[in-house]
Amino acid sequence: MIAATGVDESSLRYRGWRVVLACFLMAFFMFGFGLYGQGVYLAELQRAHGWPGTLVSAASTFSFLLTSVLVIFTDDLLARIGLRALILSGLSALGASTVLLALMQTTWQLYLAYALMSVGWTGMGTVVIATVLNAWFERRRGLALSLAFNGATCGGIVLVPLLLSLTGSIGFQSAMLAATMAMVVLVLPVVVIFIGWPTQMSPASGGRSSAGMAAPAHSRKTLLANAAFWTMVLPIAIALLAQMGFIIHQVTFLEPLIGRYAAGLAVTIMAAMAVVGRLSLGLFVDRLDPRLACAASMTSQAAALFVLLQSTNPTVLLVCCAVYGFSIGNMITFPPLIIQREIGAAAFAAAMGLGTSISGVVSAFGPGIIGLVRSFTGNYTSAFAICVMLDLVAAGIVLWRPGRRAKLAAS
Repeated sequence: MIAATGVDESSLRYRGWRVVLACFLMAFFMFGFGLYGQGVYLAELQRAHGWPGTLVSAASTFSFLLTSVLVIFTDDLLARIGLRALILSGLSALGASTVLLALMQTTWQLYLAYALMSVGWTGMGTVVIATVLNAWFERRRGLALSLAFNGATCGGIVLVPLLLSLTGSIGFQSAMLAATMAMVVLVLPVVVIFIGWPTQMSPASGGRSSAGMAAPAHSRKTLLANAAFWTMVLPIAIALLAQMGFIIHQVTFLEPLIGRYAAGLAVTIMAAMAVVGRLSLGLFVDRLDPRLACAASMTSQAAALFVLLQSTNPTVLLVCCAVYGFSIGNMITFPPLIIQREIGAAAFAAAMGLGTSISGVVSAFGPGIIGLVRSFTGNYTSAFAICVMLDLVAAGIVLWRPGRRAKLAAS
């Protein structure tokens, strides 16, 4: 598709790299506010209003589940209202959510804010970012996705400490309003100026080549009957379930072993290695088999957790967290690469939306399952051992290629 136009994707003059910048900023604020910032909201809303933690946590769960439903319809929204309008709607919803979080006084406003955050995820989340970059890149698609999704990790590394610092100096309300203003000032211009489909795309095609619009788009029912789709979605969902479980319980597990400061350092190291991992993958993934690379990443996480359970040495534990973090961010980079190669551009947005929804629902149970096993056994050994087994099972499933077997039988 892109190759047919003869464009040089490696040139910095290529417009696609400006689209990557816009997607980086979208991921930075969407994940910063919508995921990593939720720990800040939990503490500050409890402090300001005296609300129980279960109330605020329930709003977070509600938001994640609602997001998992809404992203299914991303391809329909792209075709109906267009790419730029969808992103601007997401930006408006996220901005309204963060302003409401700063100014709210009642519990119904809390749930409204988290519902608006879900709309923000639909317009500025991984499905939209992957879909637009899939349209702009072919030979450098993996690098483009890695760079853009690094915005997600940077949002956690930069935005959360900034919110905490501002909250300490000017208060939570002013901190949220200032950060929201910064988001609008930075994201709005680049979306308006840079975001769009390549010239060979139809604005209403949802990222599909105008030359291929005569072919019917894959329905969600068709995708659910596609074995290749499930051998991509299921292992990613399983791996993310294990990953979410470990991330949420990491500090609780490490603090008795190495202390609060070192446990916090482990989180920082893991997040930093997630950035390194994405950049490293981006440099080579376009020349790799994405299924093999995905299986290797899952196996490395299983190995890191296994060693983590065998040691109490602080250095070994920090190294294990670094190894684990190296593959964290890549779990959302592999699905679009596999979908593009095996399912195709015509169904890309639909497959990404449906796959992201399934993974989101499954992975949401990760922290609860790990916590439940820990409460039954009294320690994290069995809980994290389950994560090891889940990663290995996921690595085995993602290597299954039902489409290739069918082709060999036909020949």
